[in-house]
Amino acid sequence: MLHPNQFQVNEAWIAFQLNDAPIQTGADGGFNCIALMDAASCFILTSALIPTNGVDPSKLESRRLLKKAHAHKHEMPKTLFIPSEQTANNLALEAERQKVTVLRVPEHQLLTFIGDARKEFKERFGGESAR
Repeated sequence: MLHPNQFQVNEAWIAFQLNDAPIQTGADGGFNCIALMDAASCFILTSALIPTNGVDPSKLESRRLLKKAHAHKHEMPKTLFIPSEQTANNLALEAERQKVTVLRVPEHQLLTFIGDARKEFKERFGGESAR
């Protein structure tokens, strides 16, 4: 099981979906909130609302997410963890293009990191039960 004390700040990031059900808007349809978190501090570096009409964030959305996260420490992590259950192929490809090792791991191994953020998101914005 992975744990924050295994990492140094900015050594590894985690990409994950904060919401457990699409956020519905009247005119623009559904969105998922994708976040990038530092694994050591569990600090959310950035997040973005991504339309659910695509399978995963587009190349441009993926580039923007990584660029906004990069702005905090002005360097990329060595590793990006992505839940194996989450489709994020463009994000993985963009991270690899920037020399970041991408590791797909079962989501349950990341719950120590992302569980509280999901719970707070649900409390603030509603949705189905937190995972």
